Amino acid sequence: MAQCVQSVQEFVQDSFVPMVAVLCSEEAERVTRKNNLNFAELLRPFCRLTSEGHIRDPSNQLQVVKNLRICVNNLVTSPTTTSTSLSPAQRQLLSDVVSSCQPQESAVTNVVMAGDYELNFSDDCVKASTPWYSVWRETLLEIKTSKYSSVTTPWFEAYRENFLQSMPASDHEFLNHYLACLLVVSSTEAVPVEQFLKLSQEQHRIQHSGEYTNPKWFIPNTLKYYVLLHDMCEGDEQRADVVYEDMKQKYGSQGCYLLKMNSRTFSANVDEQIPDPWSQYLHKNNLHNQVNITIISRPEVDGNYSAEKGHPLQLDSSMANLHNLSAVHTDLKKGAKDSNSPACAAGSHGACLTLNDHDYIRQFIQEFTFRGLLPHIEKTIRQLNDQLVSRKGLSRSLFTATKKWFGGGKAPEKSISEPKSTCGLLYPPEAPELQIRKMADLCLLVQHYDLAYSCYHTAKKDFLSDQAMLYAAGALEMAAVSAFLQGGASRPYPAHYMDTAIQTYRDVCKNMVLAERCALLSAEILKSQGKYSEAATLLIKMTSEDSDLRSALLLEQAAHCFINMRNPMVRKFAFHMILSGHRFSKAGQRRHALRCYCQAMQVYKERGWSLAEDHINFTIGRQSFTLRQPEEAVTAFRQILINDSRQTAKQQGAFLREYLYVYKSVLGGNEVSLPQLPLPCIHSSATRVYFGHERRLAEGEKQAATHVSLDQEFDQDLSAMWCHLEEQLVASANGGVVPVNFQPTQCCLNSQTDNLRHPLAVVEEPIIVEVTFRNPLKVSLALSSLSLLWRFTVDGSSSSKEMTEETITNEETSAVGVGNMNKYARLKLLPHRTGQLNIVGVVYNLAAGSSGEMASNLMVRGKQDLNILGPRLNLTKEDKMSVRHGPDRRLNPIITAPMPLMEVFFLQFPTALLCGEIRKAYVEFCNVSGVALCGLRVVSTHAAFFTFGSQATTPLSPTSAENCSPYKTVATPLQRASEATESLVSADDFRQPSGVIEIPIDGSILQPGQSTQLPLWLRGPDQEGVHEINFLFYYESAEKGLKISHRVLRHTVFICASRSLSIQASACRSSVPPHHCLDEKGSSGTLVFIDHTQLHKCKLGSRERAKLCFRATRCKPSEATSKAVEKYTFSDLSMGNEQIISSTTPCGDFFFRCLTLETQEAYGASSRISSVSKSQGSVPTENRSSDLTDIAKECSELDLNIIVIWKAYVVEDNKQLILEGQLHVALQTIGKEATSLTAKEEAQEMVLLKFKSDLPPPVILPSAEFCQLIKTNLHYPETCTHPFVQESLCLVPVTLTLSNCSLAQVDVIIDLRHKSSSPESLEVHSSFAWVGQSQYKLQLKPKEVLCLTLQACFLQAGVYNLNTPRVFAKPSEQSIMCETSQQTATPALIVISNA
Repeated sequence: MAQCVQSVQEFVQDSFVPMVAVLCSEEAERVTRKNNLNFAELLRPFCRLTSEGHIRDPSNQLQVVKNLRICVNNLVTSPTTTSTSLSPAQRQLLSDVVSSCQPQESAVTNVVMAGDYELNFSDDCVKASTPWYSVWRETLLEIKTSKYSSVTTPWFEAYRENFLQSMPASDHEFLNHYLACLLVVSSTEAVPVEQFLKLSQEQHRIQHSGEYTNPKWFIPNTLKYYVLLHDMCEGDEQRADVVYEDMKQKYGSQGCYLLKMNSRTFSANVDEQIPDPWSQYLHKNNLHNQVNITIISRPEVDGNYSAEKGHPLQLDSSMANLHNLSAVHTDLKKGAKDSNSPACAAGSHGACLTLNDHDYIRQFIQEFTFRGLLPHIEKTIRQLNDQLVSRKGLSRSLFTATKKWFGGGKAPEKSISEPKSTCGLLYPPEAPELQIRKMADLCLLVQHYDLAYSCYHTAKKDFLSDQAMLYAAGALEMAAVSAFLQGGASRPYPAHYMDTAIQTYRDVCKNMVLAERCALLSAEILKSQGKYSEAATLLIKMTSEDSDLRSALLLEQAAHCFINMRNPMVRKFAFHMILSGHRFSKAGQRRHALRCYCQAMQVYKERGWSLAEDHINFTIGRQSFTLRQPEEAVTAFRQILINDSRQTAKQQGAFLREYLYVYKSVLGGNEVSLPQLPLPCIHSSATRVYFGHERRLAEGEKQAATHVSLDQEFDQDLSAMWCHLEEQLVASANGGVVPVNFQPTQCCLNSQTDNLRHPLAVVEEPIIVEVTFRNPLKVSLALSSLSLLWRFTVDGSSSSKEMTEETITNEETSAVGVGNMNKYARLKLLPHRTGQLNIVGVVYNLAAGSSGEMASNLMVRGKQDLNILGPRLNLTKEDKMSVRHGPDRRLNPIITAPMPLMEVFFLQFPTALLCGEIRKAYVEFCNVSGVALCGLRVVSTHAAFFTFGSQATTPLSPTSAENCSPYKTVATPLQRASEATESLVSADDFRQPSGVIEIPIDGSILQPGQSTQLPLWLRGPDQEGVHEINFLFYYESAEKGLKISHRVLRHTVFICASRSLSIQASACRSSVPPHHCLDEKGSSGTLVFIDHTQLHKCKLGSRERAKLCFRATRCKPSEATSKAVEKYTFSDLSMGNEQIISSTTPCGDFFFRCLTLETQEAYGASSRISSVSKSQGSVPTENRSSDLTDIAKECSELDLNIIVIWKAYVVEDNKQLILEGQLHVALQTIGKEATSLTAKEEAQEMVLLKFKSDLPPPVILPSAEFCQLIKTNLHYPETCTHPFVQESLCLVPVTLTLSNCSLAQVDVIIDLRHKSSSPESLEVHSSFAWVGQSQYKLQLKPKEVLCLTLQACFLQAGVYNLNTPRVFAKPSEQSIMCETSQQTATPALIVISNA
């Protein structure tokens, strides 16, 4: 908003000042030209009086004149011009004044606080619309000094000043008419008095001849003031004094003056610095030369870029209507005696003047004003007052006149032929109404505002009564100005006068020049009173289509009014700034248009006004490009493209083409430093980096290892699983200990991996970077010639020129997305030297996705940086209080020395197996690098799924090879079928620690280019369904001391397991009495395997079920020596003509693998369960007997594993296939059923939430755990014949054998008084009794067997169950525990027959 250094009162007062003309002789002009000035320009800096003046009004009251300024101009004649509009030259001058006044780049930033908005005005406004202005704004806030800071618009002030000075003089007012004329003659003239006479006659001719309508004179008797100019360096001072004395005699001492000047001599005081007060006043004149150059160059600029047709705010690119400023010079300087004005020449001003000369000029102006001009004005006011009073014939004083004095007279005398204007009557010069107006204007010029207001008010009524609207509007305007300048509260400012005057000027008189002057004055007055809303309304009303420059300036001032209200209207400010920018653009003021749009952008940006932002940025871009500011244009167009625009696809395409065109012009074929491209958006955090060669596809029957590829999605659980497997491999390779500096191998890095350390890459192995692009537009983009931008530091002092870079061709990334679709490009680097590599960005060609010649021409090359933020830090207090990110070094790999590279291929690898099916496949290991590898190992998530065989490669028998059987078979030995072939096998021959398998290759080293093939046995999972099985291969370099200690290779397969054979088995105690009991303690830790298929040749069809019964006996004591504790006894039975050796590969391998897994699961489930591979004797007896749970468990513990080998006949593709497999059943507890299938976990039922915990139940040992401490057997004759006729009682001896099954001493109670009531016992006769002692109390030592002889008494023949004795037992050490009833054997039947 316009803010002058002076107050509003001073501004309005200086807008209307006395006008003085200057008429110089040629010699006087020559004297003044020494100072590079004409005489009027010489006086201009000194035209403001520093002291007070005085006049007396018609009532003889003394009036003080303060701070008076006079306007001195050269007398210039011009043809008749109308006052309704400015001439083209004047319009051009105003336009040049505005264009030459721009915001200062280095000015202190001015910030206006308006609600939530902070608006920057005084700096380069383009910066305010840039993306980083939000951060920059914080710095601006520190600069502001108050909440509401005023914003200056010097271009508007310059326009306003020049507009008021260039207003043409009109007949309805006299403010711009000349009151006096200075006649200047040099003292060097031969006869100065004659020159004065000539100049006086010239002035009289110009004023009264009627040839010239301009300039206009205030009164016929114009004051003529005679000035004798004396050059101190040339003329004779005494002669000048003599001439001046003659002048005083002729013109009076108050009508002439001797001005001495040019006192400075250049021979002396060379270094004296004399101020130049003329530069600020003459700057407007110097603008002519400057603007002339600008106008000549502008059509070239505008010709480079044409506005798009149909745009709502189309830019005006035509400058054909602008006139050359030479015409301006001609119009303004016409009539001057020297066309080459010294003010236009180069050099300083006042070079011949000293400071005393400055004082002489200042004194001359003061003397002229106080002794010449003010008395002349006072005299004129009195004359006008006397004429008016005498013409009315009333009182001699105007102050005593009533309202009807001037309002009631007759109409002015006018001839019939006198023309009438469109705005009312035209008064003759001698009309009393004009005399009142003339008197009022004089009073206004000498600051007698009270008398001026009274005269204007009176004249206003006369003009309105005569319907002279132009005169009435002028009187209203000046009456309002006089009322405002009076000050104080005596008379408020009549704003409605100004409104009426503006409306009359604009609508009735069609005079926009006067209406604009009236609006400029009224707006400043209203703003000074804080009435910003009224001022804004007034300024907006003055906008029209006849002057774009005026409309632009007034709209800008209205916008600033909105921002300066008590409640700032920020959006109205921004909207009117947009309108102002549009009108500036139409007026050819492109810099001001750009500034307005940039200021409005501060309000609209980041507020959800996306369409408005797009339009503003688009206009800023075009204006910047037109002004040859391509960098700012690129920034603006970039903002359009990077924002989530809601424009239509067609409009977005137009924006994109504009951007590409501007961007291409910025580059200008120079691609040395590629700037940043805004499209497409790069999702930097989604960047993935892959180290190594891409996965090789399958070759024929060979199936390559899956390893890691960029096509796989990252899974955190899978990554943890692979890390765990790698830890097992590393621990196995380092003696069971994981090194402290171990880091898991990461072949593919992404945002979820650990990127805190520099990744390690290998020389001659590619680095593939996957960059994710997102297109925010609705139109497609075409990217081509993509490549990575990198920096490389070579180890040592050698250069990095050998580093090559592979570029992605157009075929891969010809287009990146339509709409918001994401697409990626995989770019590759191939390092040839060791060192540090830093990948910093992507370089590519960008073009619109549409086909055609235009799209191909609009192709630009640029780059985008890959800036990846690491994880947010949240450890310290500073981290939590601020946003800090850790490092992410996935793009900064370290290139290391060559490493071995292995590829793995699988042959005859199945995808579907039956549960337990055994299949043989082959695996091939290839070393495709130039470095030997060793230490080959493998680990899997399903260790029981595969085996490489034990003791190198187990040869197959001819029979099994013939039948393609995976088992080793031998001919059936010549022995009884019921006898089994037994063999002892050490578990160490099959087991490997931690599930890691060392792969047996010849020589343990695989040389470069060498490959080897090994058999691989597979066994189908026991559970049906699809199983994901993961392999991790491990290998090392034969060279030690490298940065990469090892490498791994992943492989994942999916096996579909189908149902085959299901086995359920259980074991129960036999009633057969044990033999050699004391010798069988050492064999309790061995396992017995029985192959049952030989016994019955069992064949099962689909969905069939069979039940088989076998008997297992303990191993012989001789086989269970102390050395064989960790060995297992395999018992093989024949199957037809051949016998399968179950203790060799693959049967033994899979058995031990399943056994190891079951043992690990058992340990993980409960620590109370011991491993089946350890004997019971490995722990001292006295320690075990102290635990009740162990005592109870030992009694029911069983160490028996069954391997069931089966053959299945399957028809597939009209071919019959023979499939073989094996199932394992582990019997651990007597009486508990075991199955070959793993039980499915059932979902836990939802438990209701309890707010009060239940009391824990009392710990009571269940008696069922101790029901098998004692094993009982009855020995008796199965039949007995007794003559009951001869002897009624039959006594039969019965032996009761008691066996202690535990390793603890047991107290036993035998009760013979019990009678069984079981249903089985009721079916037979029970009328018998035990004879003798009815109850026994015994104590059995660990594993002791005791026999008791009993007698049973029978009374009659029949079938009896002798198993009626009840046996109770408890550990001897448990004194408080009750005896537990022992489990009885099966019924013991005896047949008693009568003889």
